[in-house]
Amino acid sequence: MQDYGSCARNENTPMTRFIQRGGAWVLGQGVLLGTLVLLAIFFRQGGFPLVVVIAGAALMIIGMGVLLAGALALGRNLTPFPKPAEQAQLVRHGIYAVVRHPLYTGVMAVSIGWALTWQSWPALGVAMTLIPFFHAKARHEEQWLRKKFTEYADYEKQVHRFIPWRH
Repeated sequence: MQDYGSCARNENTPMTRFIQRGGAWVLGQGVLLGTLVLLAIFFRQGGFPLVVVIAGAALMIIGMGVLLAGALALGRNLTPFPKPAEQAQLVRHGIYAVVRHPLYTGVMAVSIGWALTWQSWPALGVAMTLIPFFHAKARHEEQWLRKKFTEYADYEKQVHRFIPWRH
């Protein structure tokens, strides 16, 4: 007699692997970012002071620079998933010597800048939800990193999470 329940529990399906690597975080982030973009485009109020719009553009440029620096430093370790790949190595050079999660920092900066540049209060609200979202995602990711890399605990003590002068 075949156990059909074991098929549903197959640990090697693409969906199971997606979830185990933190795919739900990836989907949540995608939904938030897509919502942010659409709200900015379709719910542009205008009337923001010019200095706020310029600050938004500056945040976008800074954020893109941080994203690029993070992606370049990660190299082959770059993955959309918060759980590190089997062959991943702990990166502590480049921008990772200054902040532990520059990709998250960059996405937050670009998102807030996007909302300010488009002058959209609803988009700014969604951009602000990225802050607690990335704090939670980073905490979850750091649990995996501590398990994979014994030196990660020391790295956490030396390097701040998102902003160089703040934990």
